[in-house]
Amino acid sequence: MKKLFLTLSHLLALAIGFGLGIYALPILVAPTGPSTADVSAEARSAMYKGEFRRDLKDSDPLHWGEGVVSVSARSIGFVGKLAPGPDYKLYLSTEFVETEDDFKRLKPGMVRVGDIKTFENFLLPVAESVDVSRYTTVIVWCETFNQFISAAKYR
Repeated sequence: MKKLFLTLSHLLALAIGFGLGIYALPILVAPTGPSTADVSAEARSAMYKGEFRRDLKDSDPLHWGEGVVSVSARSIGFVGKLAPGPDYKLYLSTEFVETEDDFKRLKPGMVRVGDIKTFENFLLPVAESVDVSRYTTVIVWCETFNQFISAAKYR
């Protein structure tokens, strides 16, 4: 019985440590995000604005975004915070989504803008081939775990 308890307790400690490592590693290796002033300067040329909110259907205490996103023809900027996590991608969609199921259903018609490597503020270039006026929503998605993080309707 003692061996079983020790084995289970060690497996539990290993699982907790692994989970904390997955959560903490992106925070430890994240580069410094652009300053609020830098993002705000780029936002002056924005054609659209939207807001990431914590109260979306599939947002939860570990998967959320909060702040203002600015969309221009050449860049997408964000002033605010995202829950830390690995492998975040920014997508544009023609429809607002707030659930993983909706994202997966609509993903073939979306365009991936780029990788988000910071959890406070970001500024991503938009490819010349992308017409942001054809889309209505920006979405933060965790590619590794197929997890919805946040979305903002900008148009």
